[in-house]
Amino acid sequence: MRYNESMKYDLFLESFRRFIRDCPEESLDEGARYVFLSDLHMGNGGSRDDLSDNGHLICTILEKWYLARDYFLILNGDIEDISKFPLSAIHAAWPSLLDLFDRFAKKGRLRKIVGNHDFDLLHEKDYRWPLLQGLVLRRGNDRLFVFHGQQAYNFYVKFDFLSEFLIRWFVRPLNIRNAGVRFDSHKRFAAERRIYRAARMLGVAAVCGHTHRPLFESLSKFDHVRFTLEKLLDRYIDADVREKTVLERQIALYRSEILKLASEREKQKKTQSLYGSEPFLIPCIFNSGCAIGKHGINALEIEDGKISLVYWTSGKDERPYLASESRIRETIGSEFFRYTLQSDRLDGIFTRINLLGDTSESC
Repeated sequence: MRYNESMKYDLFLESFRRFIRDCPEESLDEGARYVFLSDLHMGNGGSRDDLSDNGHLICTILEKWYLARDYFLILNGDIEDISKFPLSAIHAAWPSLLDLFDRFAKKGRLRKIVGNHDFDLLHEKDYRWPLLQGLVLRRGNDRLFVFHGQQAYNFYVKFDFLSEFLIRWFVRPLNIRNAGVRFDSHKRFAAERRIYRAARMLGVAAVCGHTHRPLFESLSKFDHVRFTLEKLLDRYIDADVREKTVLERQIALYRSEILKLASEREKQKKTQSLYGSEPFLIPCIFNSGCAIGKHGINALEIEDGKISLVYWTSGKDERPYLASESRIRETIGSEFFRYTLQSDRLDGIFTRINLLGDTSESC
C-alpha cells in the first residue's frame, strides 16, 4: 500500500471510530424482526425516476410482508432522491409509499438514515420522521453499525464526516457530484475495502448501502459463487457415483454463472475482491443492495437470530443460478416471489469477528 493510501485509511479509521461513537444506539431485540432497505431513489414519477419500475413491488412487499409481520423497517439512505428532484415533487409522486412509512412509524418501527442523495433532508423544517446519520444496534458486546456508506469516500474522509456545511452551501449549489461511488468501480471497491478494514479493526458488523452491490459476510456474488464452486469440487473427489452425477450438474451450473460474471462488460466490478492480504475473511460488511435493480429488489433481514440476504421479484425468475442457489420462502399472491439467497446465525458472525478479527482498536 502506498503511503498516501495508508494515510487516508488511518484518517478514515479514526473518523469512523468517532462516527460510531456519535451515532445513537439501541438494543437489538432478540425477538424482533428487522428489514434493511437502501437506495430507493424515489423521484417525481417520471421517466427519470429510478424507482418507477419497482414501485408496485416495493409497496406490496412493505405492506403485505414486512408490515404484516411486524418488522422494524430501517431505511438506510438515498430514499428520496432530492439531489435530482424537489422534495415536494417526490412526495406528490409517492403518496402510497410514504403512507406505508407512516404506518411503520406509528408502530414505533421506522428508522430513517440519510445518504448522499437525501442528506439535505437534515435541513428540512418539519420533516415528518426523525432522521439519523447512522445507528448502532447492540446485542451485549456485539454491534451492528448501520449507515449509508458514502462516508468512506475521500471527500468525507478529508473533512472528517463534518460535511453538512460544505454539502449544503458549496457542493449542492454548484451541482458537484461529491460521492458518486456507485458510478466508478475503482472508487466503489476502495470504499468497500475501507469499510471492511475499519469494521474488522473495530470489531463491528457494518451494514451499508450506497454502492448498489449486495454483499453478505464480506462476499460479493462473484466471490460467493467461486467459493461455492470450490466446495463442490472438493466434495466431488470423494463422492459416490450417484452423488457425482448430482454434483456434476451443480458444478456445470456454477461454472456457467462464474463465466457469465467474468465476461460481462464491467468485469472489474464483478471480480475484484475485498480481502487484501489477511489470512481470514471476516464477515464484517453487509450491503443491502438497492431497490432499483433491473429484475427486482434486494434487502437484508434479521429474524430468529439469523441475518439473511433476500431478493424480491415480480413474477417467477427463470434464471437457473437463482433457482438453484436459493429457495422460494413464500409468494405474495401469484405475482411476487421472495428468494433467500444467503443466511447465517448472528452468533456465528460475531464469533468469527471476535475470535478471528484484529479488534485491538475496538471502540
